[in-house]
Amino acid sequence: MTPRALPSGLATALVFTASGAVLVLEIVALRLVGPYVGVTLQVSSSVIGISLAAIAYGTWLGGRMADRFDPRILLVPALLLAAIGTAVTLPLVRYGGEILRGGAAPAVLLLAALAVFLPAFLLSTITPLVVKLQLSDLNRTGSVIGRLSSIGTLGAITATLATGFVFVAAMPTRWIVLTLAGLLAVAGGALAWWMRRDNQPRLPGNPRTRAALVSIGLVGAGLGAAAPDPCDVETAYHCARVENDAATPQGRTLYLNSAPHSYVDLANPRHLEFAYVQWIAAVADTQRPAGAPLDALHLGGGGFTVPTYLRATRPGSRQLVIELDGGLVDLDRQKLGLVTGPDLRVRVGDARVGLAAQPTAGYDLVVGDAFGHLVVPWHLATREMAADIARVLRPDGIYAQNVIDYPPDRFIRAELATVAAVFPHVALIAPANALAGEVGSNWVIVASKSPLPLDALATRLAALPEPPELRRDGSFAAGARVLTDDYAPVDQLLAR
Repeated sequence: MTPRALPSGLATALVFTASGAVLVLEIVALRLVGPYVGVTLQVSSSVIGISLAAIAYGTWLGGRMADRFDPRILLVPALLLAAIGTAVTLPLVRYGGEILRGGAAPAVLLLAALAVFLPAFLLSTITPLVVKLQLSDLNRTGSVIGRLSSIGTLGAITATLATGFVFVAAMPTRWIVLTLAGLLAVAGGALAWWMRRDNQPRLPGNPRTRAALVSIGLVGAGLGAAAPDPCDVETAYHCARVENDAATPQGRTLYLNSAPHSYVDLANPRHLEFAYVQWIAAVADTQRPAGAPLDALHLGGGGFTVPTYLRATRPGSRQLVIELDGGLVDLDRQKLGLVTGPDLRVRVGDARVGLAAQPTAGYDLVVGDAFGHLVVPWHLATREMAADIARVLRPDGIYAQNVIDYPPDRFIRAELATVAAVFPHVALIAPANALAGEVGSNWVIVASKSPLPLDALATRLAALPEPPELRRDGSFAAGARVLTDDYAPVDQLLAR
């Protein structure tokens, strides 16, 4: 006997909701795991791959179950179990993330699975159950499957756009997850009420089983709400937090997605804690006579350590910072003492787009310090990007780019070769043990269209507490391939 079909509107709503909920979970999963393993191509690929695996296995199991049992008795349990699975995602990731923190491939895959697999798997069983109920006439198989497939796709598209443009900006990640769990539970309850009223088959299981499942869901939601939050602020791009320095009363460290990003001394902007910032400051210090103002462009703001240093050491400088994350700029104003004005302007937007809008030969100094976790975004690491930087620099202007890499140092070699393909004069600053391939480190590439003040720079670097080495040419990049807009596998080059 063929099970009685669901009303068309109800079937459409179930498929639309289930497919949309999966995409909400997939997008939010990237933000859940980011504070523990970063936001890299490998992390994004892991979340997408795990989500697709959950959809594949869930759809397969849903189809098998639909052929063996009456699909009407499975729809409500699928929704309610998906609500429970969504609710327990938060404590699983928040507590599991503290254990798996780092970034090794197994940890990334496991954390991605904790973030999305269970609820996405359960939600994906719903579409084949609904399809089976709607196939009352085999002559309409194609139109039924096509209609429900298109509805599921529309649900996924709607959820993707709503999450990216609305939900993430409107509420913290934990509340997106808990709200979704609540909505799925309400949908399951409403469907159960309709099925009872319409004399549909009763739900399987006894009252004790149902009560236990409800208890698990409530406990999961409670643990999720109480789980440790690694963020002071969730911006559109980062999990950000600011920690006080116990050794320096006014010292503050900015963390973005678990990585220390900037150090700011609220009482002394000349205090530069991180070594690579000291190297960039040394480049700026040797470009003009002491105290002479500079026109500087900063690609990436972070904690605004270098811009505030230049403001303190070179009064009258005109600086523009292009920072992608407006929420981070707000946090800098609130907790890191950032004060903007005519001498220090901020443009919120993508660094490459903002760079293209800058005038030719308009700057003495360009500082590249934009990162997605530990990775320079690929479109900021290409020859085309370097050419546009050369365009905005004056003939004697200098480009200083911060890069992070680890042995075998494939990315820094490729990036140095890329910059050297545009600028005739390049140099490289790094610790001796990093140049020897022994440790990972920050590296600073220095480039110009005119001869660099290398003797003065070497003297300035030698005076630092931990003097780095200065390579006076691009020989470190020998044999490396130049990165272009057509070929820039930055994440793969950086992989350890």
